[in-house]
Amino acid sequence: MTRWMLGAVIALWVTCPALANNLDATAVNDAARPAKQPATDKVNASVVKLQVMLDRAQFSPGEIDGKLGENAQKALRAFAEQNGIASDKTIAPELWERLSAASEGPVVVEYKIADTDVKGPFLKVLPGKLEDMKSLQALSYTSPLEGLAEKFHMSEDLLRSLNPGKSFDKAGETIIVANVSARRELPRIVRVEVDKKNGTLKAFDGSDRLLAFYPASIGSPDRPTPSGTLKVTSTSEKPTYRYNPDYKFHSVKSKKPFDVKPGPNNPVGAYWIGLSAQGYGIHGTAEPDKVSKSASHGCIRLTNWDVRTLGDNLKRGTPVVFLDAPTDSSSKQGKPAARRAAN
Repeated sequence: MTRWMLGAVIALWVTCPALANNLDATAVNDAARPAKQPATDKVNASVVKLQVMLDRAQFSPGEIDGKLGENAQKALRAFAEQNGIASDKTIAPELWERLSAASEGPVVVEYKIADTDVKGPFLKVLPGKLEDMKSLQALSYTSPLEGLAEKFHMSEDLLRSLNPGKSFDKAGETIIVANVSARRELPRIVRVEVDKKNGTLKAFDGSDRLLAFYPASIGSPDRPTPSGTLKVTSTSEKPTYRYNPDYKFHSVKSKKPFDVKPGPNNPVGAYWIGLSAQGYGIHGTAEPDKVSKSASHGCIRLTNWDVRTLGDNLKRGTPVVFLDAPTDSSSKQGKPAARRAAN
């Protein structure tokens, strides 16, 4: 019986290498189109490749985590629609081919950890309450791992899976990362659309061509996102968060306004796009894995890297249209989620 069981285990190991966490650069770069829809809760080499290709095409899947979750599916449907390709439960061959044709070079590559990646300073603990953040000098990353994951648009879990046994706090260490662009230039954006029902943001050029797509967290019924059309009034990298007691957040006891210093773990993330309604904007987040999966307090929340790409390519006065908005003006009375402190 013991020999039989041992033989079965060995056979299973050989026929199912995925059980041995066999996710490496070769597996991802050589991944083919999945014949059937991958599971939404399992890391898959083909999905890692798909997410990187979508990211490169400006159809953001949000955080690259190797799972065909809600945000990856949103980006895939948007890319299919934009390219006139039928989208069903499987990833159509034409869809995979079109993405592959638009994507150059390996999707994951080696990266040597730099001194700046491990220099810090890092937060020992990120406070869970807003009031506990106001005394901090900066809302920095909590570890080199967190910073590296965000730098390459990845989840920390996927970064670990691709680099078993690697140290992320050691300069000179070579790791495998998603091959995505740090800064991106887009053609001139003339209109931004926020789909409040589906939790997405789209940017268009003058010929109504879709230039970029992002999953987004939108306001809740008690703290709704604005309605109608607003305009971009400002952009700011490393914004300061300004809490106003008028927001009346249940978790905040302070009756006086206070500021939270800049940093990627700031309540509005690492980038702010101001809009022409007092206190409202499009901003980043300290929790990229929750984008479009949880409601905001009224503003539009993207990953830090997505909002930076959008903001770097916007001009003042660009209209931001909110779709599926009520026609009455009462919805504009919601409490704003965030406001950048005046400099």
